[in-house]
Amino acid sequence: MHLSDFDFHLPEELIAQEPLTDRAASRMLVVDRKRGTWEDRMFRDFPSFLDPGDCLVLNDSRVFPSRLYGRRLHGKGGVVEVFLTKSVSEDGLTWAALVWPGRKMRTGERVLVTHELSIDILARGEHGERTVRLHPSGNLFEILERTGHVPLPPYIRRPDEPSDRERYQTVFARERGSVAAPTAGLHFTPAILDECRARGAAIAYITLHVGLGTFQPLHTEILEEVKLHSETYVVPRETTDAMDRAARAGKKIVAVGTTAVRAIESAEILKTAAKSPKDVVASGETDLFISPGFVFRRTGAMLTNFHLPKSSLLVLVASFAGRELILSAYRHAVTERYRFFSYGDCMLIL
Repeated sequence: MHLSDFDFHLPEELIAQEPLTDRAASRMLVVDRKRGTWEDRMFRDFPSFLDPGDCLVLNDSRVFPSRLYGRRLHGKGGVVEVFLTKSVSEDGLTWAALVWPGRKMRTGERVLVTHELSIDILARGEHGERTVRLHPSGNLFEILERTGHVPLPPYIRRPDEPSDRERYQTVFARERGSVAAPTAGLHFTPAILDECRARGAAIAYITLHVGLGTFQPLHTEILEEVKLHSETYVVPRETTDAMDRAARAGKKIVAVGTTAVRAIESAEILKTAAKSPKDVVASGETDLFISPGFVFRRTGAMLTNFHLPKSSLLVLVASFAGRELILSAYRHAVTERYRFFSYGDCMLIL
């Protein structure tokens, strides 16, 4: 299949630039795969779609301020942006990163962020990627919290604001490591989570640290040639047990976000391939690209935001619900003026 098969027209004014004041006030398009239909609802209705015994799986990864601005110590000393995407060393100081302006930043150059932090460019990679070495004068993440910026996606065409530190973060975020929010989870409030529990649903957590793949476009038109950046994930034993209980009872496993889908499906592939499945520790790196024909072993329903045209995330959602149904639902969302992408509305696929 071709990436162009997953395209749709999106007016730019439908791309949400600001979050709603109330997290739970988003609209929710509910898509029924069996009937091939959809209906317009509000996210506040989400708990009503859960049954006793269902298992709701949430990604508890926490976004950190990974966008840094500094000055070159050589040349004209212009402003440089270093966007940290993934730690690649045991000491946590060597990172994969995107650097702007990339063409001017050569291997061996140094960027001064503050008196507490400087960065060396170690190596060049493909598509503007760099390997960098950080030199903090103290605890790196404490310095990043003071000096870094919230890594808002490029389609949000404004600088980050102090309010984004709280709003571009789920209320259940715990494990630091993402450079983008698992956005389907942004709609939840503590009250909505309590309603889900009151409906008799189990709430379980996975961790998948969102990386560079969320920001970079796919670089091939042929789906069979797609290669995603790997991301670190963990599916704890208690989450596996909760999903097993739901499956045995014939109940739904509801994955909140494409990151939760990729984590639980990666863990299931690992478990299936193992000689002793009970001893498998479901953690590590995953570059799983879900495309049409993929067999979903865990995911029974999915809550997800609206995704970019021709993106791996849209391909995943279409693989779960069917390409024609999803593209028709997206056209409906455009007609009805839904808000798109990270700070936008959501879709529940049953």
